[in-house]
Amino acid sequence: MPPTPRSQGPKKAGVKVPSQGGDGSHRRLLIIAGAAGLLLVCVGLGYVLFGGGSSSSASSDGASALEAAGCTVQKVKALKSNDHTILAATGTSKKWNTSPPTSGPHFAQQAVWGSYTEPLLQAQVVHNLEHGGIYIQYGKDVPQATIDELKGFYDSHQNGTLLAPLPSLGSKIAIGAWTTSSPSKPDTGTAYLAKCTTFDEAAYAAFFKAYQGQGPERFPMVSLAPGS
Repeated sequence: MPPTPRSQGPKKAGVKVPSQGGDGSHRRLLIIAGAAGLLLVCVGLGYVLFGGGSSSSASSDGASALEAAGCTVQKVKALKSNDHTILAATGTSKKWNTSPPTSGPHFAQQAVWGSYTEPLLQAQVVHNLEHGGIYIQYGKDVPQATIDELKGFYDSHQNGTLLAPLPSLGSKIAIGAWTTSSPSKPDTGTAYLAKCTTFDEAAYAAFFKAYQGQGPERFPMVSLAPGS
């Protein structure tokens, strides 16, 4: 796995204050030093308050966008990663805490990335999510016009995406992602399962932007191309 760059906050600049004083020039230097210190405090406070570009706000926006579009979003504590205790691709696990599953035990071989016309094996799909992928699975009662829209969306988000039917979803569309704050903390993640009855391109895109590539085992998105 590629190393994760460490973000750095603002660095304090040294301010040299005269040790002797009493005249006007020394007082001016002290005023300048005080103003510089105040500026550093303000910059640091702004960094804390506004997150310094952190992913938490983006993640919140991803879930909120789907909720605003009429979807329900289930957010759960992700189960342990690197758990290959499902020994058959057709297997399941009683530990799964969403349906369809979004984290936890899975089969050792992932599904091939791509768009499918037949249902996928969920024990494999979870492995894809562990690598930072997102699935879109749709029920047997989803209108063909909506399925066509999903296929169009898939065409512009192919890397790291699985699109497939899952008849048991009925009239709903399920979108699943497994995330962690850092690949160095693979077992402290969050899993998301959104269920929608319609397609909203902007909301789906916001969800993908927030969560895709954020799994406990992270690979470059180019390596998650269809057919791999």
